[in-house]
Amino acid sequence: MASLTTKAVEKIVRTGLPGMTNDGDGLYLRVGPTGGASWLFRYKLSGKSRYMGLGKHPETSLAAAREKASDARRLSRFGVDPIASRDEVLERKRLEKEATFLSERETPTKPITFKEVALDYIAAHKAGWKNAKHAQQWKNTLTTYAFKIIGDLPTQEIGIEHVLKILKPIWTEKPETASRLRNRIELVLDAARARDLRAGENPARWRGHLDKLLPPRQKVRAVKHHVAIPWTELPTFVATLEKAEDLSSKALCFTILTACRTSEVLLSTWAEIDLVAGIWTIPASRMKAGKEHRVPLSKPALDLLIGLPRVEGNNHLFPGARKGRPLSNMAMLMVLRRMKRNDLTTHGFRSTFRDWASEVTHYPREVCEQALAHTVANAVEAAYRRGDLFGKRQMLMDQWSRYVCGMQEAQDSREATSLGSACLLTY
Repeated sequence: MASLTTKAVEKIVRTGLPGMTNDGDGLYLRVGPTGGASWLFRYKLSGKSRYMGLGKHPETSLAAAREKASDARRLSRFGVDPIASRDEVLERKRLEKEATFLSERETPTKPITFKEVALDYIAAHKAGWKNAKHAQQWKNTLTTYAFKIIGDLPTQEIGIEHVLKILKPIWTEKPETASRLRNRIELVLDAARARDLRAGENPARWRGHLDKLLPPRQKVRAVKHHVAIPWTELPTFVATLEKAEDLSSKALCFTILTACRTSEVLLSTWAEIDLVAGIWTIPASRMKAGKEHRVPLSKPALDLLIGLPRVEGNNHLFPGARKGRPLSNMAMLMVLRRMKRNDLTTHGFRSTFRDWASEVTHYPREVCEQALAHTVANAVEAAYRRGDLFGKRQMLMDQWSRYVCGMQEAQDSREATSLGSACLLTY
């Protein structure tokens, strides 16, 4: 028996609280941690329960979801797996499309240009890029530098002379932009080769090719790291920061206490926070390494969270002025500017934490790197390390928060150092 109405669905989605609402007969409306809504159909096959996605809301309406669920339910009753049936249909359509494509290739057509392949590449990969602005950045870079030279050329005709003509004018003036541009041209030409639109060497390849004709980017201009405040100055800085009552200052303070990235803090929601256990669980979709990360919350961090205002209809820890949106990614940088600390960056506080951990504590490198959610570079080490060292990281972050907030007396320092030594011995 159906229980949802269109208005009820709109209200649930507008509220944005994560969870699943049953419409009846196995149809559910699911609201995810980030507020996105989709339809699921639950069925049993061979005694095992399965969930089948029926589409996102609002692209798929309540009526459409019920119709899809009805079709899937009918198949499952006859012992047919609706997911397998759907995959078969999609595969058949793919083969038909491929056959049509091959048929069209047999007749002479206008050569496909670099610009067309590039735009197809951007459209195909857009959904997989974490940053929504990434696609526009790709298009802007190629339009500014590449399209005017090779945009109208068939990909097969593009050679090393074309690539050098694009890169040389900006290789020394804008090395970062030039390096990204080279990589993007290489990927587009690789895509053209995968589509049998060109053959032979990729003229934009760096290793063993362009590296013989252009100087390395690192030697053109020294790499600039994020400016970090010396760890010895941090307690004084935080003491000044804590006097501010605005939300952006609290967000920056929370960022320092957790040693997390700017985007991880600004996009955080209350659904990710367990105030009782003192754990903040960041989903894999929001992590740079694509892996779920648990952050131990120290007492100062928990106290800060408890004192934050709640905004109806906005589940973010640090809600912005726009409805349902967090603070701007410039908010914390503006705090630094108001403090007349234009010499600092928000990301630099992670470097400050790492310097402090190395110079003051005896915690192993692995614990400190895990606290920063850094990927393990050594493949063998990564294969054997299954845990996230949460207990040791919890002690490390407690010591960090005491230091940051100026609460660490000499005795605390000696105890924490002994604790770090014990951690080193038991790791």
